[in-house]
Amino acid sequence: MRQLVVSFFLSSYNKYMNNQLNTFQKLHEVFAHHGFSLYVVGGTVRDFLLSLPLSDLDVVTDATPEEMKTFLGSYDCDFTFEKYGSIKVGFEGYFFDVTTLRKEKKYKDARHPTKIIFVKSLKEDFIRRDFTINAMYMDEHFHVFDYCNGMKDINTGIIKTIGRPSSRIKEDPLRIIRALRFAIDFDFVIEKHLDRAIRRNTKLLSQINQNKIKQDLLKIKSGKKKIIEKVFKEYDIYHLLDMIE
Repeated sequence: MRQLVVSFFLSSYNKYMNNQLNTFQKLHEVFAHHGFSLYVVGGTVRDFLLSLPLSDLDVVTDATPEEMKTFLGSYDCDFTFEKYGSIKVGFEGYFFDVTTLRKEKKYKDARHPTKIIFVKSLKEDFIRRDFTINAMYMDEHFHVFDYCNGMKDINTGIIKTIGRPSSRIKEDPLRIIRALRFAIDFDFVIEKHLDRAIRRNTKLLSQINQNKIKQDLLKIKSGKKKIIEKVFKEYDIYHLLDMIE
């Protein structure tokens, strides 16, 4: 198992990443000026800890979309999905996906929760997330808030769900593809209980919009063809590779 050394010093990151994080700090100042918090979250924190380029800029806030409208009016914002607590903000050359902290009720149609409830606490928000390595938060000082041992799992190279693996997969079967993608991209191992749940529930992928599966498959890093073929054959979903060939 490969061991990763996590550094929190900005000097260890390239100029491009520094620009993104500096821009996050400036956007945080805007939110803080109006009495709200802002944290980097999910895959952005994961990639930061892995010293990888930040392809996405995902952040969370305790401000609701209605509250954000009151102080982000001068910026390039997209409120199309505000009812789900998600907006996009163009800020100093970067686009941030901003999501209000929330809890989710039971899922419908194997993809979407029946109800979302806006909350103020990171501890209430992280429970809804899929994998431990995607459930960490980072503030403007680059302090990481980790309620589920996500940093430990990054360092030991393991993919685990938050909560029962079978339940999380049944909520959203696309998590099967995401788990395999992360394992392939980062050379991580899938935890044994999650492995078992994936093998038992691959049939649920038929409930997912095939374009969603294709979009996720296309995110797998290039140059991984042989590994992808091996993994997808092992999990008996080899036929899905037709989508990207």
